[in-house]
Amino acid sequence: MAEPTPRRNEPRLRPAPLLFEPAEAATDPEHFFDLESIEDPRELLARATELTQAFRAAADRAMEFQAVAAAQLADPRRFDRLTPADIAGRAEWTEDYAKKMVEFGRDLMRGADTEGRPSVDPI
Repeated sequence: MAEPTPRRNEPRLRPAPLLFEPAEAATDPEHFFDLESIEDPRELLARATELTQAFRAAADRAMEFQAVAAAQLADPRRFDRLTPADIAGRAEWTEDYAKKMVEFGRDLMRGADTEGRPSVDPI
């Protein structure tokens, strides 16, 4: 079961690094981050768990950046602002979800640091 995403004042766990695979390995459908070559089930479980946590953390982080981008695109001060329907179309979301992401992004931006980046801790 996934752990809840830490919020601003909670420390983030450092997941295992996601390393890019060589092109020839990526073309093999049975190859996945070299997990198929690990024979010890304890080691396999440990590495697969590290990867699972890393992918979850990466997905959470990417979603936060999506929300910030959606909020910026919907900013009424922009002359080229987009409607929630336009944002939904670009991101392949429903309009209701786009509205929620815009609001989430605004919440994240309210906590932005002095350089304008969201105050979410880096992974």
